[in-house]
Amino acid sequence: MYEKIDFILEMIENIEKIVKRHNGVVKALSDFEGQMAILMGIAQIGETLNKIDDNFIEKFDLTEETLGAYYTRNYIVHDYEGIDLMIVETIVRKNLPVLKEKLLKDKNEN
Repeated sequence: MYEKIDFILEMIENIEKIVKRHNGVVKALSDFEGQMAILMGIAQIGETLNKIDDNFIEKFDLTEETLGAYYTRNYIVHDYEGIDLMIVETIVRKNLPVLKEKLLKDKNEN
């Protein structure tokens, strides 16, 4: 299971690097390659979170993040009615840092 946690943390760090390389989230999402890379990273995070044991998810209060990430993954992968980049921006700015903090807290406790 910790391999999955490490993978999610790696994807978050990759997204952080992409944002830094483009000097901000908006600029990264405005760039075709930056946008595609961020969307792929978010999709992979959602898919991987969905594969983590439910007991772990509940123990570390990740239920909301897991559901949100998996639903977001589905919208990205299946492109339902287009992808709202403002929502993606919010995910990158607000949701991913919270998820990262929770996962690092768990990893440091074990």
